[in-house]
Amino acid sequence: MALNLRQKQAECIIRMLNLNQPLNATGTANEEVYKILIYDKFCQNILSPLIHVKDLRKHGVTLYFLIDKDRKPVHDVPAVYFVQPSQVNVQRIVADASRSLYDSLHLNFSSSIPRPLLEDLASGTLNSESIDKILKVHDQYLEFVTLEHNLFSLAQKFCYVQLNDPSAGDREIEEIVEKVASGLFCVLATLAVVPVIRCPSGGPAEMVASVLDQKLRDHLLSKNNLFTEGGGFASSFQRPVLCIFDRHFELSVGIQHDFRYLPLVHDVLGLRLNRLSVPGEKGGMRSYELDSSDPFWVANGSLEFPEVAVEIETQLNKYKKDVDEVNRRTGGTDGAEFDGTDLIGNTKHLMNAVNSLPELTERKQVIDKHTNIATVLLGEIKERSLDSYAKKENDMMVRGGIDRNELLGVLRGKGTKMDKLRFAIIYLICSESINPSEVEAIETSLRESEVDTCAFQYVKKMKSLNVSLASSNSASRSNIVDWAEKLYGQSISAVTAGVKNLLSSDRQLALTRIVEALMEGRPNPDVDSYLVFDPRAPKSGSGTSGSHLKGPFKEAIVFMIGGGNYMEYASLQEFAQRQQPVKHVIYGTTEILTGIEFVEQLTVLGQKMGLGSTVASPAPTL
Repeated sequence: MALNLRQKQAECIIRMLNLNQPLNATGTANEEVYKILIYDKFCQNILSPLIHVKDLRKHGVTLYFLIDKDRKPVHDVPAVYFVQPSQVNVQRIVADASRSLYDSLHLNFSSSIPRPLLEDLASGTLNSESIDKILKVHDQYLEFVTLEHNLFSLAQKFCYVQLNDPSAGDREIEEIVEKVASGLFCVLATLAVVPVIRCPSGGPAEMVASVLDQKLRDHLLSKNNLFTEGGGFASSFQRPVLCIFDRHFELSVGIQHDFRYLPLVHDVLGLRLNRLSVPGEKGGMRSYELDSSDPFWVANGSLEFPEVAVEIETQLNKYKKDVDEVNRRTGGTDGAEFDGTDLIGNTKHLMNAVNSLPELTERKQVIDKHTNIATVLLGEIKERSLDSYAKKENDMMVRGGIDRNELLGVLRGKGTKMDKLRFAIIYLICSESINPSEVEAIETSLRESEVDTCAFQYVKKMKSLNVSLASSNSASRSNIVDWAEKLYGQSISAVTAGVKNLLSSDRQLALTRIVEALMEGRPNPDVDSYLVFDPRAPKSGSGTSGSHLKGPFKEAIVFMIGGGNYMEYASLQEFAQRQQPVKHVIYGTTEILTGIEFVEQLTVLGQKMGLGSTVASPAPTL
């Protein structure tokens, strides 16, 4: 029985929409109750990829509103609230109850509501004599966005910047780590599994793993814990392994161009919450949904773009052939006389044709949608030479460098400012040693194209810090070096370590290779130093135990702190499908970022450190 996060989260939401009543075989409550749904912006994003308007209607939701909008009273109707547990939301709920906007309020918080807020809710409704309006309060543990069966995001923005901000104090770092661990706890509570946790030592990955391990231990001690229902389930079936990494493990993947359909659509067309808008054939914008209900998207998302174009053509020809077949079958028998059997046969053909029409229409809509998306993508690829960027970045990673003339040729050629900046940063990451004259030539070329070089300077600084971390003694270290060492045990070394064999011939990312080793659970020099946290085992020293020998694991949850992407997701899914028998890998991250969005976060860090070309004031001495 595979872990299906999307299905589990959808079930929790449907139960919530039915006032947390048990559901019957049809997936609805036995007694239909008409109700109103109130949500905040964050919870709207949780609902958006999972529930459509028709689904809301099916579960008796007649109206739905954002909590911060002014709303008119609707008497005699219960309201289901689905919001984050925040001071603002609690104040709004108290105001709604005191004004008797609705008959009763069923409160559902996306994560566990802290005690002080619960007390504010109680005292606020008591003071306004409206406590009887609050019928139930539920902690739903749903504070994450599921985009596909095996893909989720905690939707925690700018996590990479917050964790790497040189001015961030210990308390701020701890708050972010706590928030990430709480989000992961929600995912595990929804799946009702307690995994074995593995992570590299040092840095945010260990910090999150340690906090999460303690959260799970504390929770397992309570009688009515969320994992009791999964107790028998977990013992009859092997537990998954949760592998936690941070973005510095493989920085390049967050930046490079990819030529596969799904990552390309996300990076170039801005896929967000499974939706995107592209120019239509006849002008205007067309909005499309791309999720597991689209068979073409599911089947071809991980293919290279040229293969997708061929597949669209194949599907179109197959569709035309099927339409011709239907027309032929329903077009009579070339004037020949009918006898009884022919009449029955023809009626059968006609019925089959009528029955196949909805399926044919649906296929045509899917083909038209992907033809339009592919046409817009092709325009961008040609305009920006994206195929060339993807190929040359790949070559750089395999070879560990690039010819200087070729490098400068790309920077002076086609592409947006951001394409050129991303290419230059990939060069920095791939080069084993930095050639100062080459770097100077790159910076000059970027400035000529009016590119903001803050992100480039930031990665260059981090690379040089790594050298100084390895060679200097503690007395001569600057504040920034102290910060880098404090926050990331190995600092940026993970960025450049083993980068040459990052993409082997089957395009397997370093992340995928490490996950494969962790799932095998056998001694392996690549992962022997990884820490193990087992919340169900007696607590021993920090992250040490022989739990990794419990492998092989059939299922894994892979989590990337500081921003993930569709490239890693696609790589992990390809690995899982290749295994015999097929393995199951769920990929999650603090937020899903395009290459542009991630480089923008590097730019912010460069500015905070006083680096780059857009800082108006003199750069502070480091």
